[in-house]
Amino acid sequence: MRPELILWDWNGTLLDDVALCVDALNRLLARYGYPQRYDRDQYRAIFGFPVQDYYARAGFDFSRDSFDELAVSFMEDYIPASEACPLADGARDALDAFAAAGLRQVILSASPITTLQHQVETRRVAGYFDRLLGLGDIYAKSKVELGLQYLREAGFDPDRAVMIGDSTHDFEVAQALGVHCVLQSAGHQPPEVLRQTGAPVVPGLREAAALILRRKNEDV
Repeated sequence: MRPELILWDWNGTLLDDVALCVDALNRLLARYGYPQRYDRDQYRAIFGFPVQDYYARAGFDFSRDSFDELAVSFMEDYIPASEACPLADGARDALDAFAAAGLRQVILSASPITTLQHQVETRRVAGYFDRLLGLGDIYAKSKVELGLQYLREAGFDPDRAVMIGDSTHDFEVAQALGVHCVLQSAGHQPPEVLRQTGAPVVPGLREAAALILRRKNEDV
């Protein structure tokens, strides 16, 4: 496998928003009168997709508070607060390494496209990416259709593409797209959960870039 395309997840992978999501979850619970609160490890243990299932694991009662209302309330808190979120440790190093190696880079995110564009531009990394692919609403449904459409339009062989993410959902997306996958465990899900996918799991983005570029060089 000689990769030519990197498909990046954004939240929890390139954008370090885990602490914000923990705080925003706890604020949402308080806002709607729920007593439970989560620390980082507890949050990472319950997080996942679909988001509605994760909210249920967090203890929200949809017969009392609708998922749609909760999702809107969360994003009204999250979006302005995300202005303070930094890039993940090693993000710029990994982006630079792939750019130097001549790989095309695309973000494939469950974020609303307008939010994604703003977050990427304000962190001054837009120039690394050929495309930003985000969803049209706030409910974080599958990224598969976006990815398939892009691969078709760009004419990429899926076997030459690698998805880098921080969740089992990213692995599922990669499988549906037919692309390779590397998961990094500094984001929204812990390594023991990620390893259940069978995909390579690394501690962070520098290690992800090193692994992918080593494979590229071995195949030259």
